[in-house]
Amino acid sequence: MRQVSLVVCLHREKDFLARLLDGSAGLYDDLVVVHDGPEDENSESVSKPASFDPIATDFATLRPDSPLPIGYLEPAGPPQAGSIHELVVQHHGRFFEGPRCFQQEPHWPFAWSRAQHDWILRLDADECPSEELKVWLRAFRSDSEPAHDVSGYTCIWPLWNGRCTITKRWPPGRLFLFHKQRVRFFGMVEHVPTPDETTEPLPLILEHKPTRKSYGLRNLVLRPQAYSWRRVIAESLLKKPADLPCWRCLGEEWPQVWEDIRSRPLRTALYRLAIWPLLIMRDMLRVEGRIILAAAIPGGVHHCLIALNYWRLRRFTKEA
Repeated sequence: MRQVSLVVCLHREKDFLARLLDGSAGLYDDLVVVHDGPEDENSESVSKPASFDPIATDFATLRPDSPLPIGYLEPAGPPQAGSIHELVVQHHGRFFEGPRCFQQEPHWPFAWSRAQHDWILRLDADECPSEELKVWLRAFRSDSEPAHDVSGYTCIWPLWNGRCTITKRWPPGRLFLFHKQRVRFFGMVEHVPTPDETTEPLPLILEHKPTRKSYGLRNLVLRPQAYSWRRVIAESLLKKPADLPCWRCLGEEWPQVWEDIRSRPLRTALYRLAIWPLLIMRDMLRVEGRIILAAAIPGGVHHCLIALNYWRLRRFTKEA
């Protein structure tokens, strides 16, 4: 029988987490929840940069019972009534508070190091497995281990308009379950685990239901987090992957999608602004059978702005 650890990194979002844990009952054997910053933090601002420089270490070298690294703590004593900590304890999980990074990715390597099992069910607080995916996960846990060249499994992550899903097969490729000894990762916002071997695509849905649309230009211009994320990515690209929290990844080479920004920021900005939406529309038409412009355009705009942020920051750094 395979054993699975559900790992969630979040900032507040208690109601979402309660929905996720209720909807995921019986799908995991171990629960780890990491809160971005202290749970009782008074400030709601997300526009300021993080005051903590994430730990540059390979968390894959740590054991689940290793001493906590600097910046992380496991609250002692009974949890406060009504807190996320209490909710996690009620679901027999472990709750940690990390440094305030204004993003979840820097916490993933630490969270995975605390997980008791190698198979990681990576879900966001505002997600929940569909009924079909729940059936598959129950079968996965009761089956024998897959071949060693299987690093993980991907699913469909349909678009959400704030009230209902509007796609059935697009976008695919969301890595939701993986073996933590068969992936590599560095903790930068919008970066995802890189499998060592193959991933198996599933025609099953992971529901993503935030309070807003999960797509659209409004997410790029009206959400303060988007500006913070672009700044953090640009700052990270001035460094090396090994300067960030890592998981089995202490190298100096950036994946091509980020190296293109580092080596040719202006050319990459123009290419991603003009060409990426066309490529996304092509893929959307092939997979979904129709084109949703509001979902096809933002990715290219977002990466164009990241590249321009990096170009300005690099010029400023050189001049300084």
